[in-house]
Amino acid sequence: MTAKKYAIQCIKDEAEAVMGLIPQIDDSFEEAVELMYGCKGKIIVTGVGKSGHIGAKIAATLSSTGTPSFFINPLDVFHGDLGVMAHGDVVLAISNSGQTDELLRFIPMVLHMQIPIIGMSGNPKSLLAKYSTCHLNVSVEKEACPLNLAPTSSTMAQLAMGDALAVALIEKRNFQPRDFAQYHPGGELGKRLLTTAQDVMHSDDMPVLPPEMHLGEAIILVSKGKLGLGIAEVNGEIVGLITDGDIRRAMEKWQAEFFDHTVSDIMTRTPKTVLPETKITEIQRIMNKYKIHSVLVTDDSRHLLGVVDHYSCMI
Repeated sequence: MTAKKYAIQCIKDEAEAVMGLIPQIDDSFEEAVELMYGCKGKIIVTGVGKSGHIGAKIAATLSSTGTPSFFINPLDVFHGDLGVMAHGDVVLAISNSGQTDELLRFIPMVLHMQIPIIGMSGNPKSLLAKYSTCHLNVSVEKEACPLNLAPTSSTMAQLAMGDALAVALIEKRNFQPRDFAQYHPGGELGKRLLTTAQDVMHSDDMPVLPPEMHLGEAIILVSKGKLGLGIAEVNGEIVGLITDGDIRRAMEKWQAEFFDHTVSDIMTRTPKTVLPETKITEIQRIMNKYKIHSVLVTDDSRHLLGVVDHYSCMI
C-alpha cells in the first residue's frame, strides 16, 4: 500500500472512531455539562502521556470559550501542585484505559476534597469510571495505527468529546462572538470585534471644502486628500460629502458645463457618520448595507474627527 493509501485509511479509521461516539453519548454527558456549567471555581483537566496532551488542548478550548480551565499533570500533584485545587472546582480526568496508575493515585486526593470528577475513558468498567461522579465513554474499536498500538483513534475520540463539551457549554452560556474576541484579542476576529473607528480613522489633512466651491477646484482638493472624497462644511458643521464617483458622474452628465457647477450641486447631504467608539464590525455592516466605501467619524455634535474607509477595516 502506498503512503497516500495509508493516509486515507488512517483518516477513515479516525473518522469512524469519532462517529462511533454518537451512540455512546448518554445522560452522563448532560450531567458533565451541568457540572461544568455550575462550576464556581475552575475546571481542572488532567491526564498522563498522550491523554495529557489532549487534556491540555481541551483545557485551552474551554478557557477560550468562557469556561475557566487549566491543565495539570497528575505527577506534579505529588510535588506541591495540589494547592491549585479548591472547593468549587471540577476535575476532568482523561485516560484511555481508565486504569492509569499515576492518574488513579491522584483520584483519592480529589475525592477527599469532595471535588466532583468527570471521567473520560475508553473503559466504562475501569476504576476511573467507578470513582467518577459521571463518566464519558470514548471507547473505540481499534486504533488507526496499523499495529493497533499507538494512540490515534483513541486520542481523536478524546479530543472530539472535549470539543463536544466545549460546544455544549458555548450554547448553554449563550457565548457570543464579542465574548470570544475578549479571549482572543490578538487574533483576527478579536481585532475586528474590538477595534474602533478612532483606532483606524484618517484624521490628518482632511479634504474639507465649502459647498460653494466650484467642482474644478474641488477635484484638486479631493485628489490631494487621497481618500477619494471631499467633506463639505459650513462653520465647522458637516453639510455634505462628495466622492470620486460623484465627480465622474457629474462630468458625464454636464460635460463642458461641469466647471460651472459647485460642490453643493452634487454632494450627498446626509452622509453616513459614526462615533469614535463605533466598532469596525458595525462600520463594515453600514458600508455593506448602503454600498459605500467610507464613513465620517464625528463627535456628539457632528463635528468632523476623521474618515474610515474600506481599506481601514481590512485588519
